[in-house]
Amino acid sequence: MLHLRIIAPADRSEAVADLLAADPGVAHLAVLPGAARQPAGDLILCDVVRESADHVLHRLQELGVEARGGVSADDVELTLSSAAERAAREAPGHADDAVVWDEIAAKTGEQTELSGTYLVLIVVATMLSGIAVLLDQPILIVGAMVVGPEFGPLAALCVALLRRKPRIIVRSVQALVVGFLIAIVLTILSTWALTTAGLVNRGMLLAERPVTDFIWRPDALSWVVGLLAGVAGMLSLTSKKSGSLVGVLISVTTVPAAANAAVALAYGVWHEAGGSMLQLLINICAIVVSGLLTLAVQQFWWWRVARRATGPVTASRRPRRAVG
Repeated sequence: MLHLRIIAPADRSEAVADLLAADPGVAHLAVLPGAARQPAGDLILCDVVRESADHVLHRLQELGVEARGGVSADDVELTLSSAAERAAREAPGHADDAVVWDEIAAKTGEQTELSGTYLVLIVVATMLSGIAVLLDQPILIVGAMVVGPEFGPLAALCVALLRRKPRIIVRSVQALVVGFLIAIVLTILSTWALTTAGLVNRGMLLAERPVTDFIWRPDALSWVVGLLAGVAGMLSLTSKKSGSLVGVLISVTTVPAAANAAVALAYGVWHEAGGSMLQLLINICAIVVSGLLTLAVQQFWWWRVARRATGPVTASRRPRRAVG
């Protein structure tokens, strides 16, 4: 469930309360008249099951609550209530399949910023992968996959493409391009530094590497892996399942490919650098395509659920373009 805190203007408070009371997916409704001071209005509290949350948030925006008041939502980890159980039974669909578009847009939009933390994480992940490539060590590759933060901009790009948000598209692409370019340049420099220190050498890259050799040899399976990773990653984001695995799945050959390209560039192994860059491009494109298709299928699915549950009048509203 989601816990909603709503500041409603006094002239819209009754309409908001009636809207929430009439929705079968809403429970624990409380209205505190005049409790809000900035902005001024009534404070309305309620819990809503995830299956109904997207519809409720959309209706609140239609009433102008967002413009003149405010709405915030938090996940409810535990609810002991027969009213909540009844709301879950009466709401259409299943909670694990529900998509709250405003929540996804807000979550992914925050991850398009070129923050210092994002840049440090992608640089560290690429450097770790660079060392892993030279040592042919799968454990380090997995560690780098977990550290890599590139799924945030990739997911934001998928959502922005579906919602036709040019500003978010530009920010997502910028975060990916700038992040990977900085990571590759710094990994080249770190490779030169480690070589000077005698810790690694060009022969390690040219030697047989049965575990990591696939990174710079893209083939049809590269598309398959990227597509499957995109589906799994997007479902993990929208359903909040298997969150700890997202980094591993999404970074199957993104960060490692960038690292292999950097190491190959550092040693002047141009064919391997080219293959790695192609692998990186293939996986990014495959992840974006499958992530976008996954979101589109979820959007259509929930439109069908709403149509079956509420009839053609209400169901004619397909999931709207999220704000943000």
